[in-house]
Amino acid sequence: METLGDACARTGWRIHAYVLMGNHYHLLLETPEANLVKGMAWFLSTYTLRYNARHKQRGHVFQGRYKAVMIEPEEGGFTERVSTYIHLNPLRARMVRWPEEGLGSYLWSSYPAYAGEAEPPGWLELGRVLEGVGRKRGREYGRYIEARCQEWMTTEGRKALAGDWMGLRRGWCLGGGEFRERLLGAIGKTVKGKRRESYGGEEKSAHDEQAARLCLEKALERMGMTADEMRLLKKRDKRKQALGWWLRRQTCVDAGWISATLRMGHRTSVSKAVRQMENTRDTECSLWRQTLEKIPRISD
Repeated sequence: METLGDACARTGWRIHAYVLMGNHYHLLLETPEANLVKGMAWFLSTYTLRYNARHKQRGHVFQGRYKAVMIEPEEGGFTERVSTYIHLNPLRARMVRWPEEGLGSYLWSSYPAYAGEAEPPGWLELGRVLEGVGRKRGREYGRYIEARCQEWMTTEGRKALAGDWMGLRRGWCLGGGEFRERLLGAIGKTVKGKRRESYGGEEKSAHDEQAARLCLEKALERMGMTADEMRLLKKRDKRKQALGWWLRRQTCVDAGWISATLRMGHRTSVSKAVRQMENTRDTECSLWRQTLEKIPRISD
């Protein structure tokens, strides 16, 4: 918590909601200075240094990259959806025995501050969330969240809330159609000619599959094959292995898509093909690899 406060002081971040869980955390975070990447780099590295010094440990504290979901700020409904998801995390993870225990009994969350059960840290801003849910701080907000808890404890209510949170858990942005189009336009300019690994969801999947099909067409043309001829090859044919390696190297589609498209069998066949092509001493594999490496990049 202290390190997060230091990060806000350094970056100008505005934290609207948070929850610290056993092995992860969630933040509803606003970046007026568009410095999320630099700020997170400082926050995670500084906390790791402090944690390791305190506990006399070494190495990483966090595994992998954090996930960031863009939220349309003008629409309060999306703020409500995200803040409610954050505050109900302890209930969903069964870290609170509700209704015997109130949600405020979980101290590592911004909920007690919203419910008037604790003083908010100086860096926590309550106004936007309260405006989004149309409630006042204290008992009024507490009653709102308790109603969501009751909703979560019913089968139909759980399905409804899970549906509301689907885009948050699996997507890359929350907003209306115009907002998503604006973001896609900005993303298109930023990632032109680069690997698009920093956003996800249906738009990313469709975009990546389209790029992969184009990449495959160029590879087949260079290898002197049609798509039908390629599909008739045996699963372990060296030409299929070369294609699997090439698609994995040049695109962001997953192994399942590649194995299904090339008819290579199980998705693990793609990983095996990559290892085979990367470490091969086989003359034929080397020739196909050299052939594919001569293909200009799609962005060129």
